[in-house]
Amino acid sequence: MSDQAAISRRNTLLAATTLGAATALPAITSVAQAQRREKYDGASGSPNQAGASGAYSNSAITMQPPGTPVPASQQERLLAAKIARAMLSGPRQITKDATVAEMGADGKLVILRQGTNDWICFPGNENEVGNVPMCADPMGQWMMDIRARKPKPTNTAPGLIYMLCGATQHSNTDPFDKTSPAIAIGPHWMIIWPFDAKRCGLPNTVRDAGAWMMFDGTPYAYLHICGTPWIGNEYGPDQVPIWTMQYGRQLEP
Repeated sequence: MSDQAAISRRNTLLAATTLGAATALPAITSVAQAQRREKYDGASGSPNQAGASGAYSNSAITMQPPGTPVPASQQERLLAAKIARAMLSGPRQITKDATVAEMGADGKLVILRQGTNDWICFPGNENEVGNVPMCADPMGQWMMDIRARKPKPTNTAPGLIYMLCGATQHSNTDPFDKTSPAIAIGPHWMIIWPFDAKRCGLPNTVRDAGAWMMFDGTPYAYLHICGTPWIGNEYGPDQVPIWTMQYGRQLEP
């Protein structure tokens, strides 16, 4: 565990003990949840973080890790902020070596940082609907095809796109909609391939958990998977299943 994560855990435990007996159980529950998050995702903003865990604003996700020198010029600070946003959009093991780029005014890619793998991460712009932080494999050309309003995508194989900072978009049915009110979408990742919702037995409406088909019935249909791939607890060979009780309405008298 990093020093930052250890300090965070110690501060959380200290805060829990000062709340009193009346709030002890919720506090302990929160501590346990925080510990699980630290175990799997790392401390927020740390180099070991697997990916962003929510739809963060510019100021929240572009803070430099402790000990990192502050860039001298405004241009350098802007570049560092863009790179930080882009790197939190996908798994750390991918984004640390990915190329970071953004779209120029002429519609061409502008390289912000050259990478060594075949992934490209984009910082996005939270002030523009649909322009979100993302990390795409080579089949991510799919996204460029939408921007170019091509009648169908040019990718010839399934691809992956991560949007672990969340997203906004105008429509879940029309990939070319640029005028409808914004729809807020939570952290998710996407399998880029024209699945059919009815044939696959999947929903095609916006949801906050599970999976559903975006742009169903169009050439740009894809499988939208809510959350991150690291949700849940990892199994170990010496572990047994422990079921958690939940409350709900009685279904039968």
